[in-house]
Amino acid sequence: MKVFSIIWCLLFGFTVSAQNNARWMQESHFGVMHHYLADWIARAENMEMNVETWNKLVDNFDVDSLSNQLHSVGAAYCIITIGQNSGYFLSPNKTYDKLTKINPSKCSNRDLIADLSAALRKKGIKMIVYLPAGAPAGDQVAREALCWKNGPFANKEFQKKWESVIREWSVRWGNNIAGWWFDGCYWPNTMYRSKTPPNFESFAAAARAGNKENVVAFNPGVVNRTISITPFEDYIVGEISDPDLMSLMRIFDGVVDGSQLQILSYIGERWGTGEPRFTTKQILGWSHKIWKKKGAVTWDVPIQSNGTIKEIFLEQLEVIGNESQINL
Repeated sequence: MKVFSIIWCLLFGFTVSAQNNARWMQESHFGVMHHYLADWIARAENMEMNVETWNKLVDNFDVDSLSNQLHSVGAAYCIITIGQNSGYFLSPNKTYDKLTKINPSKCSNRDLIADLSAALRKKGIKMIVYLPAGAPAGDQVAREALCWKNGPFANKEFQKKWESVIREWSVRWGNNIAGWWFDGCYWPNTMYRSKTPPNFESFAAAARAGNKENVVAFNPGVVNRTISITPFEDYIVGEISDPDLMSLMRIFDGVVDGSQLQILSYIGERWGTGEPRFTTKQILGWSHKIWKKKGAVTWDVPIQSNGTIKEIFLEQLEVIGNESQINL
């Protein structure tokens, strides 16, 4: 691999920076994802969201109970949203506040990522954080301040600002997190494949600023066939809505074109919401297919506003976790 990287650098003028950091996913087998988002919670609980309400929710998030639940079901890692379209984030960020000039800040006072990662580490569980690759779609002030233009545009000014926001979080959390899952990289040719920064390389570098071993993946949207979209990512982002359509192709020793195999889907009726839509037998069938290819599978389940998982989902996750430990 090192020889290949050197040759690539000599021929094409840049270094392939993905580090094989995600190899640990092969041994981990199984993780859980949660969407903890202000607008989703507001809809689910019929409440009006504002800064005060958001801070109360984040302050009351029970990190110890969630870490205990994830440990009890055998999850090796957890992916959780920092924020998404609403513009509310569950961790403070001075760079974001300075750039957007939003006052009072929609970034929470409590650093929930830091607190949750500390609780998870005590249980031997890794944390990966989720962040969109674009500005918050539902926050006009943030979109304009960050110079975001939705669509197939280069968005150079936006990307420089967004990387500075990501860098602050990465440096603060250091090796307390294990990686990033970036959503919405829908125009990779237009936005990220230029020879000069900002590009995929600088994007990944910002995410690894605090921990060079952070695993990074970029999501181009739902793709049923396993593909890697850049040599600067460490694992396949793997978003699949219908696991029956999953196509595990061109996988060699758990790796797809240089990136670790990982598949992500949801057990609820939709991402982060609803009751279970699959039987445990169905979930195990898909999981085994991925494990046999030396991949990891991540199942998204709804999370309650207090930060805990409903028992009906815990029952399914426990069976998955027990199966994931069997020598496949």
